[in-house]
Amino acid sequence: MKNLWFASLLFAVMGGALWLGAQQNPAPPAAAPGPQRGGRGGRGRPAGRKVLLAWADTRNGIAQHDSVSHALATIERLGYESGFWDTYIRTDSNIASYHPLMTTGQPASGGPSFNNADAIFFMGHRDVPIDDRQKADLLKFVHDDGKGFVAAHVALTALMSWPEFGEMLGGQFQDHPYGSVAGVVINEDPNFPATRHLPAFFNLTDEFYQVKNFSREKSRVLLRLDTSKLPPNQNLINKNGDFPLAWAKMYGQGRVFYGSFAHDAKTWDNPDVYRMYFEAIRWALKLTDADVTPRPLPPPAEPGK
Repeated sequence: MKNLWFASLLFAVMGGALWLGAQQNPAPPAAAPGPQRGGRGGRGRPAGRKVLLAWADTRNGIAQHDSVSHALATIERLGYESGFWDTYIRTDSNIASYHPLMTTGQPASGGPSFNNADAIFFMGHRDVPIDDRQKADLLKFVHDDGKGFVAAHVALTALMSWPEFGEMLGGQFQDHPYGSVAGVVINEDPNFPATRHLPAFFNLTDEFYQVKNFSREKSRVLLRLDTSKLPPNQNLINKNGDFPLAWAKMYGQGRVFYGSFAHDAKTWDNPDVYRMYFEAIRWALKLTDADVTPRPLPPPAEPGK
């Protein structure tokens, strides 16, 4: 199945009718034709190529997540091989600004910043060190300038002392009440680009994050954990079984996506997982469209349906 997805996008980037058809549901390739590559490597970025800032400041995490480096490498590979975006990977937070500074406090002379990025892929952990001006810049980047923001797993734990960030993201980390467990995930929105390839129900082993300060009136839930398939747990916030794992929303003019996957580095090699983020980034970059109107928790499915 993985090779079929690779082949699909390989044809897509070659142009013509095959490319147009694949835009409805392309897949990350093993390799893309030479003309699609390049960008910041010295030949100049091809017209239409987007810029993704992959930002993962984890220095203040209680426990470092080994999956972060592999996740960033995977996101960079997906952009490079598909030809849709160039990725700048940064683990420092000085670049998170319209006016980035060097460690000396002097203005940075170049490099990535909010000035030249079209979207952010974020995996910051806990107390990410940014100042008040950077916070204002981040909100402006998404809310006012209409740029994208895609966050994964540990990002839900970041900047929890800053309520506006939680409002932008859609919620904040509360716990992982089951630890790492084999669970059943419910696909609430098979029409959204990032979940279109997923079945109505699927099995996944992960450290599923429980979110607090979350509202279904502000975010469109895409995936949720089926808590009925797991042992009773007194630490669940919602006793009605509502355990969102992925959602999409608008924040002002910008598009925001969060996915709880994945704690384990090897899970980023799961085609279902990395394809979800691939399509989420394309949506955040406004390369695809979707309805993200918030919806209430669906009623339980009738037996046999």
